[in-house]
Amino acid sequence: MFSGIIRDLGKVVSVNKGELWAQLELTSNLFKDTQIGDSVAVSGVCLTVSKLQLELAIFDVSSETLRVTSLGSLVTGSLVNLENPLTLSTLLHGHLVQGHVDGLGKISEILKEGETYKVFIELTSALIRYLVPKGSITVDGVSLTVGQVEENRFSLYIIPKTWDWTTFSRMKLGDLVNIEIDILAKYVERLSSPLAN
Repeated sequence: MFSGIIRDLGKVVSVNKGELWAQLELTSNLFKDTQIGDSVAVSGVCLTVSKLQLELAIFDVSSETLRVTSLGSLVTGSLVNLENPLTLSTLLHGHLVQGHVDGLGKISEILKEGETYKVFIELTSALIRYLVPKGSITVDGVSLTVGQVEENRFSLYIIPKTWDWTTFSRMKLGDLVNIEIDILAKYVERLSSPLAN
């Protein structure tokens, strides 16, 4: 479990791809306090550290993760958002994030409004129906607040600190981002469905 508060940017050292799997080698100061077997949110995807050497960690990526997330498009030199898991004594600054990506969104518009950035992300109808204005959403591992919700896209307002501290400052129109819907919305849907009764 995570909070969506990014603690460091990791850099991809190498990507080893098979037909249905991949292995990511990342470097970051965050790994100084990490152990083999620990979970780490990598751009919003919960991965397990399989090998570790000082500030370098290796993660195995399954075929399902490659299918649902943007991790398959990473190349040497790519930057990723990183967060260690919560502990029972960790302050919850963002919202409860599982690291289980529901699908991909596409950056469709980036506007600068004063010192903040307004970013629009296109989503499928299967995902956008879960969004409400002022609700929580996770984009590439970052806990954010939904702005407007339109038929096939939604907006975010990103403050300078978040913009500079995460991969948002490097995003371009058309980039794909990992989306995790707020788990509370999915529980409400399940409990209100006929199958729950």
